[in-house]
Amino acid sequence: MRTLFLNPPSFEGFDGGAGSRYQARREVRSFWYPTWLAQPAAIVKNSKLVDAPPDDLDVETVLKMASDFELTIIHTSTPSLGNDCKTAGELRQRYPKMKIGFVGAHAAVLPEQTLNASPAIDFVARKEFDYTLNDVAEGKPWETIHGISYRKNGQIIHNPERELIANLDEMPFVVDVYKRDLTIDNYAIGYLQQPYLSLYTGRGCPAQCTFCLWPQTIAGRHYRTRSPESVYQEMKRAKELFPQVKEFFFDDDTFTANLPRTREVAKKLGTLGITWSCNSRANVNYETLKVLKDNGLRLLLVGYESGNEQILSNIKKGVSLEKAREFTKHCHELGIIIHGTFILGLPGETRETIQQTIRYACELDLFSLQVSLAAAYPGTELYNWATENGYLKSDNLVSGSGIQNAVLEYPGLSAREISDSLEKFYKRYYFRPKPMLRIVKTMLQDKEVAKRRLREGAEFFRFLARRKRSAAASA
Repeated sequence: MRTLFLNPPSFEGFDGGAGSRYQARREVRSFWYPTWLAQPAAIVKNSKLVDAPPDDLDVETVLKMASDFELTIIHTSTPSLGNDCKTAGELRQRYPKMKIGFVGAHAAVLPEQTLNASPAIDFVARKEFDYTLNDVAEGKPWETIHGISYRKNGQIIHNPERELIANLDEMPFVVDVYKRDLTIDNYAIGYLQQPYLSLYTGRGCPAQCTFCLWPQTIAGRHYRTRSPESVYQEMKRAKELFPQVKEFFFDDDTFTANLPRTREVAKKLGTLGITWSCNSRANVNYETLKVLKDNGLRLLLVGYESGNEQILSNIKKGVSLEKAREFTKHCHELGIIIHGTFILGLPGETRETIQQTIRYACELDLFSLQVSLAAAYPGTELYNWATENGYLKSDNLVSGSGIQNAVLEYPGLSAREISDSLEKFYKRYYFRPKPMLRIVKTMLQDKEVAKRRLREGAEFFRFLARRKRSAAASA
């Protein structure tokens, strides 16, 4: 069947699509590549990928684009499910014979609830869905396809799970789909050079973090990797297809989980002369960091989460404060830039631990950071723990405008206090001489960067104002 892979229209600026780890409206306009849809789109013949949010496509435009397709696959998420069901309903009304399937972490964990959310949804492809969708597109009988849930005679049928893909090298490159279907200039992340391009070199993560969505719902807690040669060949292809790209980002949950393999990949990338960045835990040794830096690494995206040791233990982070300090010191010495991420409202949070985390972040003095609110996604240990203990105040992870809500609260610490602390965190961190001087220095070095930083600064303060209004309305 002619197949449309769709990341549907959503809230303005909402980056909740197939690849985003932060399914909410961001502080500045940012979009990740829809790699989880691009991969099956590379497998399924006669397919097309449409990523509506970064292209600013409205529902009517998407409906017209869908006229040539017999099968539509929609990537959904917990925050966007209701909105995605509206799009599915519009598609069903206009094209009654079209088959519509939903994929994504929410659909994987709650397939029956997802099917019941809209009569327009014909099936759900659970967990790792690449070859599942190829089976559907080839017209195989649904009762023979592992990994799907569907309706039959008024009942919902859950077929057996499909095994995770063992050999990722067998999968075609996603960069060819990017070239065919996406406008790469529409993708931007504040801490990456523009234009950038991101993809995966492996799936899954061996870490046990209780809040992390993808390993617990789709990819698994074992790091399955492509061979260094396969990564090299795709990056060589990407360099040919996109000579304008200034930075490549490897969006594996933890690219540095297998250090010997990480070093081998880095050495191959070094021969291409590209600038690249990746996700990392704060426990990589100095020797490996040096190899990465010597072979083109510019930036590491690192989840520090909290400045309190007990909270790190509660969420099974597996990296101590002291280990993270040592790692950060080594990165500073080597000239590796760090964009750090922190989360407020994790289990054990108090007013004092929030202050500890702010002080810790200022001590680390990272180039840039992002502060999020603890998001209890269905299918995660965090969600189960919060539900069992009565700490989950709301299931609405984002507001009506796509801004992240504080959904957890604890005795002596309300959701509103957790939410309000986000703005205080940002101001305490960035309104210091060092970060301000770093930002000014980058602006003086490049006029285009200066324009970008001024735009992002304006967006950031508008975001804080919207957050304040949203929190007040929620209260």
